[in-house]
Amino acid sequence: MTKLDDARNEINGVDEKMAELFERRMKAVADVAEYKIENGLQVFDASREAFVIEKNLKYIKDNALKSYYTDFIENTMRISKNYQRRLINGRTVAYAGVPGAFAHEAAMEIFEKAVYKPYPNFKKAYEAVESGECDCAVLPIENSFAGDVAQVMDLAFFGDLHITGIYDLEITHNLLAKPGAKKEEIKTVVSHSQALSQCEKYIEDNGFSAKECENTAVAAKLCAEGGDKSVGAIASEAAAKIYGLDVLETNINQSSSNTTRFAVFSKAPNADSELNKHFVMFFTVKNEAGALGEAIRTIGKYGYNLKALKSRPTKELIWDYYFYAEGTGSLIGGNGEQMLLELKKVCNEIKVAGSFEKEVKLKEGGEEK
Repeated sequence: MTKLDDARNEINGVDEKMAELFERRMKAVADVAEYKIENGLQVFDASREAFVIEKNLKYIKDNALKSYYTDFIENTMRISKNYQRRLINGRTVAYAGVPGAFAHEAAMEIFEKAVYKPYPNFKKAYEAVESGECDCAVLPIENSFAGDVAQVMDLAFFGDLHITGIYDLEITHNLLAKPGAKKEEIKTVVSHSQALSQCEKYIEDNGFSAKECENTAVAAKLCAEGGDKSVGAIASEAAAKIYGLDVLETNINQSSSNTTRFAVFSKAPNADSELNKHFVMFFTVKNEAGALGEAIRTIGKYGYNLKALKSRPTKELIWDYYFYAEGTGSLIGGNGEQMLLELKKVCNEIKVAGSFEKEVKLKEGGEEK
């Protein structure tokens, strides 16, 4: 046998072993997909992929091969993600509202090819995940113009679900009307209270009267089903398409940077990773002088940057509050453990609601990485 024959035989033997290992790996990938389906987790986990590449590169001793191995493992993970997506396409995602709601848009951009299930309100959508009826829920937590969504914050504090990601969706409000209607014919506009507030100047400038309803998509639906051409709706272009309405004017909201933050709520948390640099936590402080200040000082002492700190009444005692905190920094390892341990000295209750790699900005056509 020649040296070439020996080399080819060696490759054949390695390929045979790789085929066996490939099947083993894909079986494990299927198990991962099953877990993600059960717990409403996303296919793409950037922190996990970065960790796998970094860890596996240490096994390659020949530096000249490391770039090739990086390509190899990235292609392997691409195949794994495609396989997971095929298995996960049956995922069910809950949202509040009707088709065409901004939450529906956010859910479609976050989770491709899922089954999107509408619920009449935030509580029902949240409970659908708790009961196992849905795999996860996409709910708004804050709007840059109108502020916090208090009911969702309460659900996050009192409930058992985990926040596995936060996504920003730019909100553009539009004036919709029945086909053939002209702007001059519109006398009344219907929409959600926040949308009406965000378009208050436009409504006043045009002399419209305003009428509230459950959400923007419901407004579009009511406009489409009604027989009065003098009634318009303030909603998204997606809602216009769904309900067969004309878009008379676009981008009528006062703020050009109107953005809503949506959180994904799931039964299970993201896998622990040092690359999860963003966390959400809740805590209540003891009724002692300086307790809140000491809690904030403790978080900063261990190198964590608080991006937001908000209070809400616990509803259990008069003038008793819980605090919602968002911060940057990994909670994995000694720093996180020590920080949480020290917080217990001044806090009655501490709940880490979730940790993830980063906040993601959504845009038309998909995610902005």
